[in-house]
Formats: sequence, structure tokens, C-alpha cells
Amino acid sequence: MEFPFGETVVRERRMPVIDPYDPGASVPGSWGDPLAYLVLEQAFVASSSSTAPADATRSQILTEKSLYLTDPAADVQPGDRIRRGGTLAGTWTGGEVLYINVRPAADTNPFTGWQPVVEIPLDMAEG
Repeated sequence: MEFPFGETVVRERRMPVIDPYDPGASVPGSWGDPLAYLVLEQAFVASSSSTAPADATRSQILTEKSLYLTDPAADVQPGDRIRRGGTLAGTWTGGEVLYINVRPAADTNPFTGWQPVVEIPLDMAEG
């Protein structure tokens, strides 16, 4: 599957560091430390849904975004950060930054074995 008008989508992962409270364990480092980068081929970020909650004082539209991967086995996991667009100048900069908090399974059709893209919900803030 080709995306002739696609954009660069990069997975950023914090490198593990020694846990200061348990020297036998490691924890993810800071986003300010060196990161592991992976350009995700055949991937795109798009809106997945919108809702329009309204109350007595205001109305708003909330839009959710998702990462769509044509490779369900791509190395993307909770705790990673996704950068949509941006440029490489030693480190990736610019673009929209979104966070992965969950990684759902990529469903497979039980009759044909066909496995479509995997949709991974994204958050605007880490948490």
C-alpha cells in the first residue's frame, strides 16, 4: 500500500536508565535525554472521531487522533511518542507530537486470515 501524499511519521522512544530507587531495575529516561528514533514506513496520523459536547455555558468539538500502521508488527508500544512531520537535524524537531498510552491488538479475519491496518489511539499529552 503506497501513500504518495503521505508525511513522515517517526516513533521516538526513551532509552532505559537505572532506577535510582532500585539499582537492579531500569526505567524509561527523560524525553530530554537521547532518544531512539524509528521512521515508520506506510504509516499515517489521522482523526479517528469527533464529538461535540455542549453544556449551558459553551460548546466545543473534541477530535481524537490515531496512528494507522499497515504493518501490525511495527515496533510501537505504550510509552512511545509519535512525531508527525518535522525534520531531522541531529534529533527530530518540529511537527505535531502525540503520545501512545495503549496498543490494541491488530485483529485478523478468522475466515480469510486477512489483517488490515492497526489503529493506535494517540493522546496530545503524556499521561
